[in-house]
Amino acid sequence: MTDVLVLNADLGPLHRVSLRHAVRMLVRQVAEVHESRPDGVIGVWPVPTVVRLVSYVVTRWRHSRGPGWSRAGVMARDGKRCAYCGRAATTIDHVLPRSRGGANSWLNTVACCYACNQRKGDRTPAEARMPLRVTPAAPTWATYARA
Repeated sequence: MTDVLVLNADLGPLHRVSLRHAVRMLVRQVAEVHESRPDGVIGVWPVPTVVRLVSYVVTRWRHSRGPGWSRAGVMARDGKRCAYCGRAATTIDHVLPRSRGGANSWLNTVACCYACNQRKGDRTPAEARMPLRVTPAAPTWATYARA
């Protein structure tokens, strides 16, 4: 299946959806075909490559705060490099261990190799005498778009 770009009513890009989802949007009349393939038809509609929403959707949440925390996001933020030794990272480490109240948050997690994660154990970096090479920071939507 091919992806279809969804534009807001003001022609700003929102996201991509499957062709099946785009056809459902056309049937429900919440979107209309903006661009299509010249060689195909689905029912009465040409096969869409871009659809435009009929009514404007407010996306203020994208500008108010950054993306939610995820393991893949931490790995991408840290460039898949260990925050302690710089080797290739395979795990996520909590700076303040979860057993001591540390949370899954951008500021408390770093990418880490298996050896450093085992060595640090259930301690803080200061207690383990393993200083961080990078300071964890929460990404913004702009930094996500560049990556």
